Amino acid sequence: MHYLYIIYSDSCQKFYIGETASIENRISKHHDHFYSNSFTKIANDWKIVLLFNCINKDEAVYLEKFIKRMKSKIFNTKIIDDPSILKDILSKRKSIIVPGSPEASGLEAPPKPE
Repeated sequence: MHYLYIIYSDSCQKFYIGETASIENRISKHHDHFYSNSFTKIANDWKIVLLFNCINKDEAVYLEKFIKRMKSKIFNTKIIDDPSILKDILSKRKSIIVPGSPEASGLEAPPKPE
């Protein structure tokens, strides 16, 4: 299991979006300023405002990058108020095609041996 999370600081009125397999450990690191150059060192009052279960790390990273590209507090608030938006984003996600793969050339992939 992997998680997408959004934390919020009242003191600096900022959101932070991240992904992790261990939410308790990751939040602890934010509070302890474990990463010296991290954005979250600007505050000590981070609280989890959204925790979204993802199937795997790829899904969590995809959502994290999608939200960060939006650069919008309004969008963050909408997601927090209605996490089903994240399911919609995932359902519209395009398949990743690896260059040089049979799919990239328009051919079908060979069947997997039994």
